[in-house]
Amino acid sequence: MDGQAIKDALGKTIKFLRFRRGLSQADLAEKANISITFLSTIERGIKFPQPDILSKLAKALDVEVFELFKADFVPSDSKMMMSQLSDDITKNVNLAIADVFKQYMG
Repeated sequence: MDGQAIKDALGKTIKFLRFRRGLSQADLAEKANISITFLSTIERGIKFPQPDILSKLAKALDVEVFELFKADFVPSDSKMMMSQLSDDITKNVNLAIADVFKQYMG
């Protein structure tokens, strides 16, 4: 695996874990104390973070650093990944709607 492939895999894993935890880029960037712009470049495989940033991202995602490099977090089939993301988004939207309903309807 060459350097670009490692950056791409890391970025995809971070993005996948972020989605699975219901975090926006802004949320994860804040939790890891990095800029949204930098997080975006990591997720897109443009930049590779220093070890201290990797540690902060892992902590914010509640995983060990080595797990950020495990490709098995990200489904190999993009159709399956989209299905999982869709399920997660639906679940989060339903939870948000229920919260709003409770606030306004008691």
